[in-house]
Amino acid sequence: MAKLYYDKDIDARPLEGQTITIIGYGSQGHAHALNLKDSGHRVIIGLYEGSKSREKARAAGLEVFSNVEAAKRADILMMCLPDTKQPQVYRQEIQPNMKPGSMLMFCHGFNIHYKTIKPPKGIDVTMIAPKAPGHRMRKVFEMGLGVPSLVAVHQDSTGRARERALAYGRGIGSGRAGILDTTFKEETETDLFGEQAVLCGGVSALVKAGYEVLTEAGYQPESAYFEVLHELKLIVDLMYQGGLEYMRYSISDTAEYGDYTRGPKVIDDHVKDNMRKILKDIQSGAFAREWIAENDEGQHRFLRLRKENAVHPVEKVGKELRGMMPWLDKTT
Repeated sequence: MAKLYYDKDIDARPLEGQTITIIGYGSQGHAHALNLKDSGHRVIIGLYEGSKSREKARAAGLEVFSNVEAAKRADILMMCLPDTKQPQVYRQEIQPNMKPGSMLMFCHGFNIHYKTIKPPKGIDVTMIAPKAPGHRMRKVFEMGLGVPSLVAVHQDSTGRARERALAYGRGIGSGRAGILDTTFKEETETDLFGEQAVLCGGVSALVKAGYEVLTEAGYQPESAYFEVLHELKLIVDLMYQGGLEYMRYSISDTAEYGDYTRGPKVIDDHVKDNMRKILKDIQSGAFAREWIAENDEGQHRFLRLRKENAVHPVEKVGKELRGMMPWLDKTT
């Protein structure tokens, strides 16, 4: 059985009197900082000169410093920058300024696992990876709840790395929902696979394909949108609440029978074979090398794909229909 930690299992004292630096104030950074602050911890923010997030952080009551100064002050430093931006910032501004015995943290294992960041000896290196976007993480915390997180230890120089990381996880609210013990390798590879094969890539491709099949067959674009995209949230919410069994309990017998008999015809063995190829590219580092090279070369392919997908017909009709639903909250 996997090891899960809850508030009752976690000692918050390892963070007492500690200065926690959050590098970055985007989706994850703002949630980590504000949740920790509300939990009674001393939090400061590190941002580059000219960052538009400086005023946002100050308006939230947080002290803001340059990355260099924030690193010098840190007892615990969490990297909340995009994966491809972290190595340069770390090498130039973070590593030369961290104190011996301090702890370097990550909310995703990418750069440690693929060795684009190689911390020196003498510091702890750990991970707390929340399983939710930052805005959702913050909103749930404000409700008195929390989102699950993963905890991993890459380097334990002080002998207290895990307890310090767990105290951090408790501070952001994850001890309320459960913190799962894992490794940098497992978190990185499963996270990338989930994003590419199911949660983002798989679902997006399935939605677009379903929309195209219906509209090409002559059905109204609005009907197609409601059937393959809008209602997806209703089904996922049921899965989220009680798994596949609860979803099937909640839908009609007709839908349940179609699930059992037609779903495997769409997601068949050749789809699983493609998923295995995706996982192999993640495990070998091929995807990481491709993504790093894409960034080094100016993101030309990435930006072209973003533009192409933004004008897909399902996006056009979706914007029109969502415009008539002002109650939708984009932050959740």
